[in-house]
Amino acid sequence: MTLSAEELAPRTEDEVREHLAAGKLVEGLAHMSPEYLNGIRRILTVSADTELISAPAYLRAAQHAPALNNFGSAVSIIQDELAHAHIGYRLLGDLGVEMGPLIYEREAGAFKYPYAFDVPLDSWHELVMANALYDQAGFVLLSDVHRSSTFGPWKRALAKVDKEETFHLRHGRTWVKKLCADPVEKARVQAAADWMFILTLEWFGLPDERTRHGIQLEYGFKGMSNDELRQAWMAAVVPFMEEVGIDVPAHREGEGYAIDCPFPARFDAEAKRWLLDDGPISWDDVMVRWKGRGPMNRDYVARLQRGNR
Repeated sequence: MTLSAEELAPRTEDEVREHLAAGKLVEGLAHMSPEYLNGIRRILTVSADTELISAPAYLRAAQHAPALNNFGSAVSIIQDELAHAHIGYRLLGDLGVEMGPLIYEREAGAFKYPYAFDVPLDSWHELVMANALYDQAGFVLLSDVHRSSTFGPWKRALAKVDKEETFHLRHGRTWVKKLCADPVEKARVQAAADWMFILTLEWFGLPDERTRHGIQLEYGFKGMSNDELRQAWMAAVVPFMEEVGIDVPAHREGEGYAIDCPFPARFDAEAKRWLLDDGPISWDDVMVRWKGRGPMNRDYVARLQRGNR
């Protein structure tokens, strides 16, 4: 049974804040208050679940690799993602969470990862675009955590993760450039970007005016707000897409980037199509879609849990 934060964390909130104010890292349960423990458990779960679910998502598309050595590169990325998930789950184990039930007994809808992974990747073009877009999002998020995290064990582990995510990004960008050199292949890359770019904009969560970052920022669970992370992602992705001639609905405006389409918008997951002509929708509507999960949620979780069962 997973132990509660109250059973495990001996520090008061004031003691934790004094510890952090002194520039010290939190190394384990002895340095945590219940609120800090609940917060770090939550962000670790999201991170580990995201890495884990990417494995069946990428494997589905890897079968479309143009050659055996390309399939091997995709499998290497999948192996990295599983290792990254293992890091997160092991740290959760150290924080009083039973890993077996967490991974193998949770209902599919209880897994916490970006909605984008619930939409199937059905081609090599979509896989390499996922490397260029989704892995860039993961890199932005985890690099921020690596810089800002006050949880020492995770901060040190992310040094390895950062380097491996760079390989995933390079794989995606190299292939996108290669495919865009051929007009026929470029059209397929563009079709992938048309639905995947906006889904990745959603990756960073609710806009800042809809969410409160106080504890997350004060405790060093993250260093940047959702909108700041979204801007950092666009700053990395939009210039690259312009370089290879792929159209995306965003452009440079002043010191940041502006989104050129209704956002958030309604999404037809089965058709992989944004209903942009309907205009923007509310974030409440988006949250209904997120909570309902997408078409691949049950399938991917069942694949991951099948061996244990």
